[in-house]
Amino acid sequence: MTTVHRLLDDAFAGVEPTAEVQDLKEEIRANLTSRAAELEATGAAPADAARQAVDELGDVRAVIAEAADPARSPAASSPTSSSAAYASTAQAMLANKVRPRPAFVVSLVFAGASTAALLALTLLGLSGNLTAPVGALVGWVLGAALGAGWIVGSSVAQETTTNHPVPGRRAAGYGLAAGLVVSGLGLVGIVVTDGPLWLTALAAPLLVSGAALFAGLGATQTNRKKAWFREVTAEHGTVGDRFDRDPEAAARFGILTAVIWVTAFVVFVVVGLAGGWAWSWLAFVVGWIAFMLLLAKMLFGGPAR
Repeated sequence: MTTVHRLLDDAFAGVEPTAEVQDLKEEIRANLTSRAAELEATGAAPADAARQAVDELGDVRAVIAEAADPARSPAASSPTSSSAAYASTAQAMLANKVRPRPAFVVSLVFAGASTAALLALTLLGLSGNLTAPVGALVGWVLGAALGAGWIVGSSVAQETTTNHPVPGRRAAGYGLAAGLVVSGLGLVGIVVTDGPLWLTALAAPLLVSGAALFAGLGATQTNRKKAWFREVTAEHGTVGDRFDRDPEAAARFGILTAVIWVTAFVVFVVVGLAGGWAWSWLAFVVGWIAFMLLLAKMLFGGPAR
C-alpha cells in the first residue's frame, strides 16, 4: 500500500495540517487502502489498484478545500444542486462527514459496557457458573434490556452523514421495542434453564409487543436521506440496498419478520409446555432460518409487484 500513502501525501502537500485536515487525511487513507485491497484481490497490481482507488475518489484537492475552508467549498457555492459539486459519491460523503458528538460517544461506551456486564452476569447465572437467585437474574435481564433500549434509541436519534436523525418520539419507540425484545428473550432464557414457568406469562407479552412495535415502526418509516445524498446518488449512481429504494419492501419485511418471530415464540412455548424444554429451542432455529431466507429474498429477489 506504499503507493496509496505516497499519492495521498502528494495530494495533501502544502495544506495546513489542522486537526480537521489530519482527521480527513486518515479517513481518506483508510478508505483508499480498503478499496485498493479489494482491487488487488481481483488481480490488479498494487500500483494500479492504488491509482484506480484514488481516481474513483475524484478530486481529492476539492475535498481537502472543503475541510480547510467550508465556506469556499464547491457545495457552498452552488445554491441549487450539490450533485454537480462532487466528482464521485465517495468524495461527497467525505465532504459531508458528520462526526458524532463527544458526549454521545462517551455515554454510548458507558451504556455498552454496563449492558455487556449485565448480559455476562446473566449468562453466567443461566449456565450455572454463577449462583444467583431468580430475582437477581430477572433484575440483570431488565437492566440489560434498559441499556439496550437506550443504546438503540439514542443511536437512531443521532444525525449521520447521509441520514437526518429519527424524530425523538420515534427514536424512543425504537428504544422501547429493543428493550422489550431483549427483556422477553432474557426471561425466556431463565425459563429454559429451569426457571419458574410463570415467567413465561411475562416474557410472552414483552417479546410479542417488542416485535409488533418494531414492525409498526418499520412499516411507517419515511425516507430520511439528506437532499445532497439523493442528488449525488442520482447523478453518480444509486447506492444502498432495496429497503432504501423501496419503502413498501421495507414495510413488508418488517411485518413478515414480526410474524416469523411471534410464531417461533408461540411454538417454543407450546412445545416446551407439552413435551419439555429440551427440544423447544429448535423453534428459534427454524425461525432464524426463515428470517434469513426472507432477508435474502427481500434484498436480492426481484422487485416487489
